[in-house]
Amino acid sequence: MRRFLVLFIFSTVTFLFYTTLCAQTSDAVMMQHLRDRGIKVYDGNSVKLLKTGHDKFVDLFEAVREAKSFIHLEYFNFRNDSIAGLLFHLLAQKVKEGVEVRALYDAFGNSSNNKPISRQMHDSICSLGIQLVKFDPIRFPWVNHIIPRDHRKIVIIDGRIAYTGGMNVADYYIEGIPEIGPWHDMHMRVEGPVVNELHAIFCRMWTDETGEYLSGEKYFPTHHQSGDQLRLAIVDRHPPHSSDAIRDLFAEMLNTAQHKVLLISPYFVPTHKVRKALKNAIDRGVDVQILLSAKSDIPLTPEASHYVGNNLAKRGANVFLFHGGFHHTKIMMVDDLYCTIGSSNMDARSLRCDYEVNAVIFSKKVTAELTQLFNDQLKTSTRMEKGYWKTRSIGKQFQGWLGNLLTPFL
Repeated sequence: MRRFLVLFIFSTVTFLFYTTLCAQTSDAVMMQHLRDRGIKVYDGNSVKLLKTGHDKFVDLFEAVREAKSFIHLEYFNFRNDSIAGLLFHLLAQKVKEGVEVRALYDAFGNSSNNKPISRQMHDSICSLGIQLVKFDPIRFPWVNHIIPRDHRKIVIIDGRIAYTGGMNVADYYIEGIPEIGPWHDMHMRVEGPVVNELHAIFCRMWTDETGEYLSGEKYFPTHHQSGDQLRLAIVDRHPPHSSDAIRDLFAEMLNTAQHKVLLISPYFVPTHKVRKALKNAIDRGVDVQILLSAKSDIPLTPEASHYVGNNLAKRGANVFLFHGGFHHTKIMMVDDLYCTIGSSNMDARSLRCDYEVNAVIFSKKVTAELTQLFNDQLKTSTRMEKGYWKTRSIGKQFQGWLGNLLTPFL
């Protein structure tokens, strides 16, 4: 009798626990999950989505012109072209006005683009009073510097305005690339208390590279809540201290989704944990919609992405191939309630190796804006139908199989 009573109580408690969990909305579950991990959710922020390269650079340049105290930039790369030239020219003008300018860029990110900043150009920029620092310079033995790399994109202006997202500094965000067409990406401007969280990420990297410690009210001013009152959290991947942070974020978003997941990812070869969460969401009946680019700027990656997408489509996901250029966008929307925008791709390099940062935005309005963007992109996309993979050439099929096999290294 006692054993039966214990079993009854345990079953009742378990039932009530799962009933309560299911009664919670997915955004509430995610907010609690972030807090349990020690990630603060900030109230009273405002967000402006910058959906094109033109929008990003117009907004950023205007904010730079109005800077009064300091401008801090952290990018994977500054491509040596006209946009970067205009930006450094403007930053040099601000230095003359007494504004402090600190800029950090990744050494591998610089050398991997086809128009890198040369040593001479680097020194020339520094001579203008801009404190330009290269993260982890690549020296012999070069293999030691392959990972981790700083893939973040962060700008902080006067401690009041922050920018983050998926865009580096390059002309192709506006002009596109002849081989693949227009280059699509997403960035955001943030104001409010969460700005200090993004700035702390920059300052930590700056201290690690230069030894200069930045603190105090000048760099971390007190913020008053904005009229928008949006809730935001910043998820930072800083190896080795928070190595699973963004991998865990993506998996938890998928695991707690109740109705719908929309995502766009340029290099879609998810790690095991994220792939398992995608499959579980599909099996639960969640409407999982994935937008992949038909073309890519990196060899092998599109075929690997299509291989994974095809397998998920056979399982029940709605997978679409975008033909209007290349989508470098990295966004996910859940249940029309909240979303994430950031620098992290859904591949092993972002989720297991590099320094990355993603913003989680708890706003139906912002999520609806991204959902509208997703739906607009479907107009120049085709659905990955049953039998799609068999229409690929033997060579493309092999590349897809090989790329999937190499998922831990992509």
